[in-house]
Amino acid sequence: MSDSAPKSWRERLFGGLKRTSEKLGENIGGLFAKPLDEQTLDEIEEALIVSDLGPAMAVRIRDRLADTRHSKMITEEYLREVIADEVEKVLKPVAKPLEYKDARPQVILVIGVNGSGKTTTIAKLAKRFQEQGKSVMLAAGDTFRAAAIGQLKVWADRIGVPIVSGKEGGDAAGLAFSAVQQATEQGIDILIVDTAGRLQNRTELMDELAKIRRVLGRLDPASPHDVVLVLDATTGNNALSQIEVFRDVAQVTGLVMTKLDGTARGGMLVAAAEKYGLPIHAIGIGEGVDDLRPFDATDMAKAIAGSAYA
Repeated sequence: MSDSAPKSWRERLFGGLKRTSEKLGENIGGLFAKPLDEQTLDEIEEALIVSDLGPAMAVRIRDRLADTRHSKMITEEYLREVIADEVEKVLKPVAKPLEYKDARPQVILVIGVNGSGKTTTIAKLAKRFQEQGKSVMLAAGDTFRAAAIGQLKVWADRIGVPIVSGKEGGDAAGLAFSAVQQATEQGIDILIVDTAGRLQNRTELMDELAKIRRVLGRLDPASPHDVVLVLDATTGNNALSQIEVFRDVAQVTGLVMTKLDGTARGGMLVAAAEKYGLPIHAIGIGEGVDDLRPFDATDMAKAIAGSAYA
């Protein structure tokens, strides 16, 4: 294969999580020439925690290793295989694609802080639903920022879907209500609603999200049918605090992880799955409209652990 040949999705995933697997290697690198005693197990557990895998996963792996002490020494390859296996066990139950629910329109509320890749994720989701033969409409509900409205309009034009938008500073809940009405009249399958992502004034943001949910519920008690939180994989444990903030008020139903393209801290995703158990719908690598794929627990586990590629 030449250097100019396009990389496969798996190659891009493993490359995107290279920093995560290399950091893990640095943290566990000096532990293989030691007997697998209590002190070494303690050091391995600590190394896993500082690698962003979270304390629960670290304990899980430590216990697994403690059960194999008949092998007095462990190799790096074996430890990475154990990590990949245990990570996969945690990720597999939460790997759930975002699916069409046969509600017309199916309303998907997309939330997340500014800079998380929320707007581009909306476009990528719209494109994937289009490829499944579904009609899609967008709603520019981040009325706080004119730039966000403009960016979503550009994406809507690029992928060829209608968009409902208003003026900067307009009522986001009212716009969402109008979008649902228009989508219903036009027989649209899926309506994806953008929302504001400013956390500087947390109370105002949460009040706005709660209002959007109430207004949508007037048209359909089941709406919004999905509330997807977009997380930036480069932010590490800060993403966990974002889940905490958004989870209850916005009633998050699933996650999308973006920016798995070189500076990602993938261990955070494991910690999120262990702590919250929310479905992980998809991951994004790159800015292209096709750079979003359903979440695969096996590939993710191997990429995080840096275990055998095959």
